[in-house]
Amino acid sequence: MVLILDAITAIREFLDTGGQVLLAIGVLIFAMWLLILERFIFLSFGYRSYKSKLKNTWFARNERNSWNAAQIKQAWVSRASMKLNANLPLINVMVALCPLLGLMGTVTGMIEVFDVMAITGTGSARSMASGVSKATIPTMAGMVGALSGVFASTYLQRKAKREVALLEDKMVLDH
Repeated sequence: MVLILDAITAIREFLDTGGQVLLAIGVLIFAMWLLILERFIFLSFGYRSYKSKLKNTWFARNERNSWNAAQIKQAWVSRASMKLNANLPLINVMVALCPLLGLMGTVTGMIEVFDVMAITGTGSARSMASGVSKATIPTMAGMVGALSGVFASTYLQRKAKREVALLEDKMVLDH
């Protein structure tokens, strides 16, 4: 219980150091990773059963060589592609928003630095330190969130493309 309270206190202090923008970045990263985890779970469990059901339905057909059969196969592959690529554009938007929110945190932190300079009338490094800290922490958090999201998104896009190609190949070959 003490460890949980210490962790919550550390998170609260970190969020206070970075300002309100850091909270927005944290919520965005959390939502992005929920979508990424949903895609990984779908690839691991949901898509396997969908793919096997689709292949069984295809091979249960008596006729698989006509133009109509080719159109049906292409429609099924397209539906599978849509299922595999679901939420990927939204994940990519969230990845792009992370550094932009970090930049907004930089700007708001620097505004605080200039406010301190205007109020005190001096360029004291001590009086500006909190504003500079508030400026750099959201930038770092936005970049870390974007980098982690880029790697996961790229992997998911490659995996979806490969699975679609494998499905097309397996539906061409007979049992």
